[in-house]
Amino acid sequence: MNDETLTLTAYFAERQRSGHRFSADALLDLFEHRRIATSVMVRGIASFGPANVTRSDRSLSLSEDPPVSVWAIDAPDRISAVADDAAALIGRGVLTVEHGRSLRADEPVNGDTVRLALHLGRRQRLSGAPGYLAVCDVLHAHGFAGADVYLGVDGTVDGARRRAHFFSRNAEVPLSVVGVGTTAQAVTAAAELRAALPDALFGIAPTRVCKNDGRHLSRPMPSDGPYQRLTVHTAEASRHRGQPIHRALVHRLKKSDHAGGATVLRAIWGFRGTERPHGDRLLQVGRQVPVTTILIDTATNIAASYPIVDELTEQEGLVTVEAIPGLLEVNGDQRFGSLHP
Repeated sequence: MNDETLTLTAYFAERQRSGHRFSADALLDLFEHRRIATSVMVRGIASFGPANVTRSDRSLSLSEDPPVSVWAIDAPDRISAVADDAAALIGRGVLTVEHGRSLRADEPVNGDTVRLALHLGRRQRLSGAPGYLAVCDVLHAHGFAGADVYLGVDGTVDGARRRAHFFSRNAEVPLSVVGVGTTAQAVTAAAELRAALPDALFGIAPTRVCKNDGRHLSRPMPSDGPYQRLTVHTAEASRHRGQPIHRALVHRLKKSDHAGGATVLRAIWGFRGTERPHGDRLLQVGRQVPVTTILIDTATNIAASYPIVDELTEQEGLVTVEAIPGLLEVNGDQRFGSLHP
């Protein structure tokens, strides 16, 4: 890929169909056919969207039709060329496009906050340990505000399909490590990781931290763009008045008259602030994995939803906001927005 990148992301229900096929399968086939450089499909644990249907990790039906997030990354012209065909496969959901770029070895160092993304194979190892553990350790050592590891169940690597199978090691199925830190932290962390991952592509995109462990640093503003993504990073065990924060967010936002939808993704590993990177372990009481609650909406609706987020993250959580230049909401024959800003 060249320096500039575009990321196309789709949020929808896994069992949604496009003709006689599942939309997710058709979407990943499309990315393989068009030789999209990298794509990853991740299952979520809770959501609501244009149809106002709630999927929650409290419901047994979630295992039958969980929310999914599929993102594809390549050069802007290649993503723009596939965006409309991808949207045609989604009968109900939300699609976005976001600008980014690869992190260069000679990147100018400054204090801007960025989202750093790196994609690995599930079984890729560094110094004898799973690669994602080593990556999180490096990001933590360099002072990142947080990082999450998302396990892919399908995707493309260098344009070739890599899907998970039950009786397989699934070594090449992609997973994604996403961290939030300053440009200076990203440059130094990437320099250390490049020695062990010489072929890895480190992508960055600007972001802004609104809150960190209850501390107010900023808030969503119209200058962030007409469409925005607000991400709330917590832990699955994080509570607000006894209720998991991610469940409370979905419940409160759905009851509001301004939130268009939200998706919750569970990571398999990660950290927030100074806590050590961690995830599920044997004999552990309660799940300690990181979770992220993602809101995609207009700037007006994000601003209206922010007081709910602010209240529920009064003591913990990392809250970030990013501009979304292209957004398309699909609900049957109804469409709102555009993927071509």
